[in-house]
Amino acid sequence: MNVKATLSPEDMARACADAMWAEDDASKGLGMEIVEVKPGQAVMAMTVQPHMVNGQRICHGGYIFTLADSAFAFACNSHNERVVAAQGNITFIRPGKLGDRLVATAREISRSGRSGIYDVRVAVDDTVIAEFRGHSRAIGGTWLPDTDIKS
Repeated sequence: MNVKATLSPEDMARACADAMWAEDDASKGLGMEIVEVKPGQAVMAMTVQPHMVNGQRICHGGYIFTLADSAFAFACNSHNERVVAAQGNITFIRPGKLGDRLVATAREISRSGRSGIYDVRVAVDDTVIAEFRGHSRAIGGTWLPDTDIKS
């Protein structure tokens, strides 16, 4: 007998994040951590390590982008659909510095059909250092194939 499990949207988001995290060697390899995941939202953190600073002795923008992109990915994959980035852009506001704990907070702006728009704010404490906007595209498939969301 195949009985589908029924999860709340919050439990579904966390289960999807756990399934995705298990395969995410890039985010784990950079020392990222998942702080929180909810439907359409994710918070991730990363501490700037010595190998992440550039010739200006500030955090290389690629690492800030990667943290924002990972938070975006966990937010848009929180609905038990497999989703990838179609586009992403970032505006750097202030530099990240060696030892800073960068926190990326992603939130869903719009989700319709196979497309979504997500904003991600990257901050150190209360200081915003970057703003990212990502466009997502569902590619088919689920993270938890035998699960329904409880209304």
